[in-house]
Amino acid sequence: MNILFFIIYIIIFILAFTFAIGAVSFAPWLPCHTKDMERIFKLANLKEGEIFYDLGCGDGRTVFYAGKNYKANATGLEIAIPMYLSCKIKQILKPAKNVKFKYKNLFKEDLSKADAVYFFGLTGTIKEKLKQKLQRELKPGTRVISYTFIVDGWKPSVIDKPGDKDNSIYLYIM
Repeated sequence: MNILFFIIYIIIFILAFTFAIGAVSFAPWLPCHTKDMERIFKLANLKEGEIFYDLGCGDGRTVFYAGKNYKANATGLEIAIPMYLSCKIKQILKPAKNVKFKYKNLFKEDLSKADAVYFFGLTGTIKEKLKQKLQRELKPGTRVISYTFIVDGWKPSVIDKPGDKDNSIYLYIM
């Protein structure tokens, strides 16, 4: 019985540890409000067959939305094991050939083919890590959508904030 408790403890520790890695390396998981999806994708202006990335995709809702509603080739990157497994289970239950998920650190993914990139990241991480990666890898014309937080030093093409209680959504064009 002690071995069983030890195994359960180790599994819980590993799962919690992966959430902590995600929170420290980019942002804690906070789901995008369903009411904001239409606003996000209006700014993304996706066309069928374009390549869309969600950096730190959490439960995968934006990836599924992009694949289903816009027929985009949508990829979600996630480092927290429970969230990644949740996405994979949803993908099995509702298969879509243009949707995929990678258990991967977003900073190790080549984004050079992206047409649109979406993320929710903390201001410090965006400024210190992500901004340089995006500048280095993204091609001219790539749409970058930041949910809630600005990219320090970049001038947004559009700021979508319809009301005081709504989250800001920022569109940048590379």
